Amino acid sequence: MHLKLLLSNHVLIDQPATKVIAEAENGAFCLLPHHIDFLAALVPGILTFLTPEAEEIFVAVDGGILVKCGSEVLVSTRNAFRGSQLNELKQEVIQQFRTLNEQERRARTAIARMEASLARQFTALTMEGR
Repeated sequence: MHLKLLLSNHVLIDQPATKVIAEAENGAFCLLPHHIDFLAALVPGILTFLTPEAEEIFVAVDGGILVKCGSEVLVSTRNAFRGSQLNELKQEVIQQFRTLNEQERRARTAIARMEASLARQFTALTMEGR
């Protein structure tokens, strides 16, 4: 099989795989090379795949869609982080969540400032109209 994991701005994984394990809403599943064509909505979790050299690779995915068509396995997700050890992957995910939380906090602060500015401008306009 050939696994390709696509993010919005780049391809994270593009390599052969002998086994792919992922998780959908109804539970985990395993894809092998001669598995039937398959489509699944992935939940946030760990996608695992085995390389032809029997190396086990872990990828934390933020949900997404998996499509197996013939020998191709395509995964599309918003966020994903690759690691060969679960503990290093855990640290990467924690760091990325901290970064995302900080970005979300900044965005909420900017929106609150814009709303306050809009309210002040609206109040000023209604006061001028009197």
